[in-house]
Amino acid sequence: MSKRIRTTDIQLGEPLAWDVFDGAANLLLRRGFVVQNETQIEALLRRGLYVADIDAASLNAAPVFEAPSALRLINDANKQLTRLLYNIHNESDFEAKIEAIVAMISRAVDLNENVALATILLNRTAGVYSVRHCIDSAIVCVAIIRQMELPRQQVADLLAAALTMNVGMLRPQEQMQSRATHLSAEDKAIIKDHPQIGMELLQQAGVTNQAWLRNVLMHHESEDGSGYPTGVTGVEIPLGAKIVSFADRYCAKISPRAYRKALFPNAALRKVLLEGKQHIDPALATPVMRALGIYPPGTVVRLTNGETGVVTRKGSSTTTPIVHALIGPRNAALAFPIQRDTSMQMYAVRDLVCETKAAIHVSMQQLWGEEASLSA
Repeated sequence: MSKRIRTTDIQLGEPLAWDVFDGAANLLLRRGFVVQNETQIEALLRRGLYVADIDAASLNAAPVFEAPSALRLINDANKQLTRLLYNIHNESDFEAKIEAIVAMISRAVDLNENVALATILLNRTAGVYSVRHCIDSAIVCVAIIRQMELPRQQVADLLAAALTMNVGMLRPQEQMQSRATHLSAEDKAIIKDHPQIGMELLQQAGVTNQAWLRNVLMHHESEDGSGYPTGVTGVEIPLGAKIVSFADRYCAKISPRAYRKALFPNAALRKVLLEGKQHIDPALATPVMRALGIYPPGTVVRLTNGETGVVTRKGSSTTTPIVHALIGPRNAALAFPIQRDTSMQMYAVRDLVCETKAAIHVSMQQLWGEEASLSA
């Protein structure tokens, strides 16, 4: 049965316990959306929202939230990876612990791939950059792998490599990230040496998986032989290292540095796939486009009708994502997010917007519900 929502069914500051629909059975808000003020409640009730396929007793019962959160899993993985990488010399069972984090990242993407991808753009304050970048790269790797048919062990090997690829320069990388000057000759030497040093550190920590070690060693090699540390060409580079390499380059370009702004995702994709095509295996272009699209989840966009919102999932094509509008055409915040299909001309993506310039505060739980919740 369906039941119309009453004022008493909605509690300020509490996640909705049900998916809610309009009178035509269109899904408007997902379970877990947090109602934040009276204005939102009034707007919801004016829409005539309903709870579908639920009995009255369940509606009136205290909500129980059992589903895990992809965002929380990713943040927990970030914390665990930080401890492991910064204490690599003192950790027992290092290989097994990294494999456990690989499982956490894979589980998060299984729960909600859109939330996982959106964390790359919307969760930048979680942890130190040097570790978060590895988590972000691993998420991108999982999204790409889903578009390919790879053996399970090969997948595990390349994800472990993505998480540990920069262990050879963790502290210098953090310093470079916050320094408001371009890289020095010393910085460049550290960067060039880090794949070899990283592989050696992993071996010292007890990693014996040769595919994992090889992916770490070769994640900066290029198709044309211009990479490092050995300068091998495409046929000599493992596929796992090629996927990690793309994810590493892409995530680095969409992350801000003290000395440069982050690129928008579409510009970063163009720079890596087209301008840097001599470095990337062309066979990766199709799975990359299918995995990320031009506007991946978490991208802030302005629509043709003047609204500003956040991409929440893929649409009918790589250029027409589903967006939830948060700001109206006159720059007034909307009472609650409104879903827009950008394949429709009036809601087409007009341009991309920097989150800070848009004066937009994005709550991931508001957009994706309990699978983007931070609280247990």
